[in-house]
Amino acid sequence: MQIPIFTDDAGWHGAQLKQAFKARGVDAVFVALQSCVLDMAGRHAQIQIPGCTGLPAAAFVRGIAGGTLQQVTTRLNVLHMLAMQGVKIYNDAKAIERTVDKAMTSFLLGRHGVATPATWVCESRQQAERIRQEAQAKRQALVIKPLFGSQGLGVRPLAFDAALPVPMQQLVDGVYYFQQLIKPPTASDQEPSHDYRVFVIHGQVVASMKRSGTAWLNNLAAGARATAFVANAAMMELALAAARAVNIDYCGVDIMQAQSGEYYVLEVNSIPAWKGLQGVTEQNIAQLLVDDFLGKLP
Repeated sequence: MQIPIFTDDAGWHGAQLKQAFKARGVDAVFVALQSCVLDMAGRHAQIQIPGCTGLPAAAFVRGIAGGTLQQVTTRLNVLHMLAMQGVKIYNDAKAIERTVDKAMTSFLLGRHGVATPATWVCESRQQAERIRQEAQAKRQALVIKPLFGSQGLGVRPLAFDAALPVPMQQLVDGVYYFQQLIKPPTASDQEPSHDYRVFVIHGQVVASMKRSGTAWLNNLAAGARATAFVANAAMMELALAAARAVNIDYCGVDIMQAQSGEYYVLEVNSIPAWKGLQGVTEQNIAQLLVDDFLGKLP
């Protein structure tokens, strides 16, 4: 059996997956979605995947390169069309779309009763100013994030008495995505600011970690430190509820505890990195992913 791993940068994660597939007697090949061809010249559409002869039984999505709206739409169309032709896509394109779009993620979490910060999304700067004024009246600090983005890039806090920066419209690419800033339990030298990553596969929590940052942002890509942590029952229940809300095979759920002690889901990641998590857990995450993936094939 030959399985394409869709990615434009295999790196450490790709190597881990390829080794895990090899352990199960499966040949995995790396393919960039942008190198695929949609051939609709004949009666039946064909999707040409470099390195693959005919349609594979399944494909593993490790990364989707950024680009213009047309380019990203075309790459997602490859996944959608493969699925329509009976190819198992892991995670599938619909799940990726639901989670890459932070507004849709927030909507689905709220719709399913999953605790998540209060969120507002708009395009108008006038409406954004109104949201800010209402937050100011409540002395409520906000966070502004790119609607599409990862690794904490472009995420910045807005104090309740701070004005919107003048060039903000360019920084957010025309869409304002505000979330209430969740204030964590008081940080100290012994217990710096932190949040949690809980990794879910097939409706089960398989690993978790604490991410401690030197500032308010706790992404490992921004310099935070990963430490071993066993998620408690409340966190596991919340992570599993988040995965069900977005209907996904596997995901990384980012959770923060508020000063009140309550837990909130900040984001759900459909193409999560796990290098930091692998360093603090005995679980072989790549093998768990591959085994779940292969277990879904007929």
